[in-house]
Amino acid sequence: MQSRRIFPRVALLAAGLALAPLAQAQAPSYPSKPVRILVGSPPGGPSDITTRLFAEQFGQRTKQAVVVENRTGVGNSLAAGVVAKAEPDGHTLVISPDTVVTVNPLVYRQLDFDARKDLASVSVLATFTQMLVCNAGLGIRSVPELIERTKKQRMTYGSGGAGVPGHLAAEMFLQSTGAQMQHVPYRGPAPATMAVLSGEVDCGFLATPTLLQHVKSGKLAALAVSSAQPSPLAPEVPTLAKVLNQPELDITFKLVLQAPRGTPAPVLAELERASAEIMKRPEVREKLKASDLVPVGSGMKETEAALKADIARWEPLVKRLDIKTE
Repeated sequence: MQSRRIFPRVALLAAGLALAPLAQAQAPSYPSKPVRILVGSPPGGPSDITTRLFAEQFGQRTKQAVVVENRTGVGNSLAAGVVAKAEPDGHTLVISPDTVVTVNPLVYRQLDFDARKDLASVSVLATFTQMLVCNAGLGIRSVPELIERTKKQRMTYGSGGAGVPGHLAAEMFLQSTGAQMQHVPYRGPAPATMAVLSGEVDCGFLATPTLLQHVKSGKLAALAVSSAQPSPLAPEVPTLAKVLNQPELDITFKLVLQAPRGTPAPVLAELERASAEIMKRPEVREKLKASDLVPVGSGMKETEAALKADIARWEPLVKRLDIKTE
């Protein structure tokens, strides 16, 4: 009698084990179709370089097509907004500077999404810095010379727009030194670079890879980098921390992989694993370092904590300066 009661249980267990591989085979995998990754800056900058490298490696990992799409404007928020409203299935992603989360909600009044609520920040893929340059025709060759010049005449600096990394780095520099320079925003880092080259503005904090050729040609004078460590692409350029004797001064920015809020946890977990693995690959690290980028590949909890710390760091500056735009 006992054997009869046990038999159905054994039979059911056996049947379940037999069906398990079939159920797993039928379960949807991720990604199940081509992945689109948006980037909010033009080709050639830190965001674009990192996005294209990550897309290539992610495609190799998943055996799926990965398409990169540049959607420039609104301080990188145009691309982020598209992803915030996309289907939360992990097939539409964005890689943005941390300023999209930390600063833009305070700066841009007309945003139709909330980056802090509508996006899930998966991983800090890499960090990048800014280089302080001036038009070579000014004859300024050091930070002390620049500070002294601002006391004698009106000086201007250009950036890729209100609230972008170059704007924040410049304002942090001015706050740290007491120097005064008028901000002139442009629609992206490329026109800001051209403005410094032409003398339309005097100086600017801009990404090292886009500036280096002009520094080497003698058209721009490199005064400092905003990170605590020298740039591997221009080790002869001093850090602001050293020049100003402020060891704690480290103005670096993060490039964050994000998905729409509501993306399933297993998909986010796979993106988290992929980010960590890809950023550890030697060929990836070498390519990033060659573009003055520092590979990271952090986890979700670490990423969220870092962004919260950056919000606390930048909000007082943005509010004090009353940085706002339409």
